[in-house]
Amino acid sequence: MSAPGTPEPAMSTESPTPTSAAVSPATSGALARLLDSDIFHSFIRSPITVLSALVVLAILVAALLAPVIAPQNPFDPATLNLMDGFTRPMQANAFTGNVYWLGTDAQGRDLFSAILYGSRVSLLVGFAAVAFAAVLGITLGLVAGYRGGWVDSLIMRIADVQLSFPAILVALLIFGVFKGVVPPALHDKAAIYVLILAIGLSDWVQYARTVRSSTLAERNKEYVQAARVIGVPAPTILLRHILPNVMGPVLVIATIGLALAIILESTLSFLGVGVPPTQPSLGTLIRVGQDYLFSGEWWIVFFPGLTLLLLALSVNLLGDWLRDALNPRLRR
Repeated sequence: MSAPGTPEPAMSTESPTPTSAAVSPATSGALARLLDSDIFHSFIRSPITVLSALVVLAILVAALLAPVIAPQNPFDPATLNLMDGFTRPMQANAFTGNVYWLGTDAQGRDLFSAILYGSRVSLLVGFAAVAFAAVLGITLGLVAGYRGGWVDSLIMRIADVQLSFPAILVALLIFGVFKGVVPPALHDKAAIYVLILAIGLSDWVQYARTVRSSTLAERNKEYVQAARVIGVPAPTILLRHILPNVMGPVLVIATIGLALAIILESTLSFLGVGVPPTQPSLGTLIRVGQDYLFSGEWWIVFFPGLTLLLLALSVNLLGDWLRDALNPRLRR
């Protein structure tokens, strides 16, 4: 207490200045749960899985940043020099003196740039086709498993018929119908959309059968029966109650399906029925390179093929790990 006659010290009315940005409790809690989860520990304990994730991430980032990373736009004729054709990797061209990391093709296109741009097309088609197949298959699987009866029988018989044909034949059939219906002037513009549609329609069956079997097991459980008793509409029950409980197997199928979709797209492009030459993917680059394989220009087909192999193998390994991580009975 101050002595008599001494004025009391003034109380500060200013609030303390924060020294660091506030972190949302929900965000920090979710991050803490993720770092402490079995899935995260399973991930970091598997060096092959970590390496596969890094490979996929590197290819994905490089493809997205292709306009920034690529030394040239390989599909712009104004940037090409025919004198740079057939330049070997990391060797100076005899006429221009230019050096390219992965060499060039017959038109003088930098293969490193072509692979970056080609990966963009392959990844775009792969992700879009998997998303389309997943939405279609999940929807049909939920309806078939929940309704049952003739609806279930009709959807599953269609799925059984499609399973009797290889996916590539279904995709080729869709492409044949497309070329017969659409005017030739629109073929190149709509090729990517038709490719996504063809791959998606050839891969929806796995999602539908998996979701149907899980829905059959979930629809008779107490929480679904309780939702029916209180009058919850069927679409709400499917989307809010049953769907979250059947997504585990779907994520595994989607991860492995991404690798299969990229390979199928490359196969179709290699056969000449995929993306147009003005928007080549990895499959188109491999098709162009195989013409020069036996004449000594091995790098034209080797590096696009190696990129496709690394991408597909890494995604498959991630799918195998995710299958084991989401199923405790399969964990090693």
